[in-house]
Amino acid sequence: MGKQFWRGGNMLYPVPAVMVSCARPGEKPNIITVAWAGTVCSSPAMLSISVRPERYSYDIIKETGSFVVNLVNRDLVYATDYCGVKSGRDVDKFQEMKLTPLPSQHVEAPGIAESPVNLECRVTQIIPLGTHSMFLAEIVGVTVDEKYMDDKGKFRLNETGLVSYSHGEYFELGRKLGSFGYSVKKKDTARRRRKK
Repeated sequence: MGKQFWRGGNMLYPVPAVMVSCARPGEKPNIITVAWAGTVCSSPAMLSISVRPERYSYDIIKETGSFVVNLVNRDLVYATDYCGVKSGRDVDKFQEMKLTPLPSQHVEAPGIAESPVNLECRVTQIIPLGTHSMFLAEIVGVTVDEKYMDDKGKFRLNETGLVSYSHGEYFELGRKLGSFGYSVKKKDTARRRRKK
C-alpha cells in the first residue's frame, strides 16, 4: 500500500461544527460558523475558537470579550452552513434563519435557543497566529435543552444528533464504537475470568 507525502496543512478532521453568537450592546446579534474550536482545559473549563481578523464577528468578540458557542445538531446544519458563508455586515442571520436569541446568564451575547447546548464564554486571551487569531475563553455558564434529559436527570448529549465537519462536508455522529476506558475494562474482565 502506497502513501503520498504532502507539505504541512490542516488535515485534522473531523472537527465540531459550531455556531458562535456575539453582540455589541444595542446592536443586532450576529452568528459566525466556526470549525476550528476545541477544548483546551477542564479546570477552569476553557475552550478556544479561531477566527480570521477580517470576519465581521472578529471585532465584536474582541471588543466585548465574550461570545456563546452553540452546538449544532441535524436540525441546524442548513443554518450553520448559511451563517458560515454569509456576512453579518449584510444580513441579520438570526432573522434570516428564523433562529431565536436566547438571553445568557453570564455574558452579554445571546445564545441560540434552537441549539441543544449553549456555552457562555468570556475571553481570557487573544493569540494572533497568522491567517487566524485564537480566542482562548473560560466557559462561565452552560445551558442545555431539557428535552434531552432522561427521567434520572442525565443529559443525553449523544442523542441530540450532533454534527461534525470533515474536509468540507457535514456529518451527523453515527454508531457508538466504545466508551471511555472500554479497552482497559475488557482486559480487566478477561483477566478476572482467567483467574476464576
